[in-house]
This record gives sequence, C-alpha cells and structure tokens, in this order.
Amino acid sequence: MNDIDAWVWWLVGAAALGIPLVVTAMPEFGMLAVGAVAAAIVAGFGGGIVAQVLVFAVVSVALIAVVRPIAARHRAQRPQLATGVDALKGKQAVVLERVDGSGGRIKLAGEVWSARSLDTGRAYEVGDEVDVVDIEGATAIIM
Repeated sequence: MNDIDAWVWWLVGAAALGIPLVVTAMPEFGMLAVGAVAAAIVAGFGGGIVAQVLVFAVVSVALIAVVRPIAARHRAQRPQLATGVDALKGKQAVVLERVDGSGGRIKLAGEVWSARSLDTGRAYEVGDEVDVVDIEGATAIIM
C-alpha cells in the first residue's frame, strides 16, 4: 500500500464518491468528490497528510455551504414559463354566447371554450371582454 502515492488514493476516493452521486442524485457527494480532487492536487505537489485533509475539508465544506443553498433556491422556484391551462389564466377572452353561472361560450386564445361566471349572479353578454381567472377541466371560469 505504501507503493501507491497519496494523490492516487484521493482520486480513488473521488471516484468512489461519484458512484453514490450518480445513484442517489445527491449533489453533496459531488461536492465531497471535488474536495477529494483538491486534496489529490495538494498531494501531487507534495503536501503533507495534514494539508491534504485540511484542503479536503475546507473545499468540501465551502462547496456545501455555498452551492447547496443556491441549488435549493433554484429547486424551489416555479418555472418562469407557464404552459397549458396555466398559460391561459389571466388572459382576456371575448364572449360568444351569453355566459352566466350555468355556462356559455367564449373565444380564448383563438379557440372556443365553454365558460361560466365566477359570480353566479353575474351574466356577460355577447361581445363583452372578460378575464379568465381559472380553468376547471374544459371550462373557463371568467369575471
């Protein structure tokens, strides 16, 4: 075992940390692997074992402390581009057939949709411009 240089062991450790990174998709393993590569570089330049372990610890902890919160923030963000029925919410439509609490028809995004009024006591007449507040199945809820 003494015949193999320390930097090789650090690279083996980095590869070993890469396996659970791929299997579990936990980025922390990748950050530890980068720390092991940094320690391998220190070992390659002749740094002692204390320097190697210190570099491994500092680089790994720094990456976890900096990258993990950024990744968590990006993971929590909703997509910027709304698609499907989510893209239709908030759009304006034109009433084609009288719309009230029980139903009617509107033209929304170039298509004819069934619609009903959000306020069941309110009716919209042909030609009125309305706002789509929600989509329930194939029915647009308007106001």
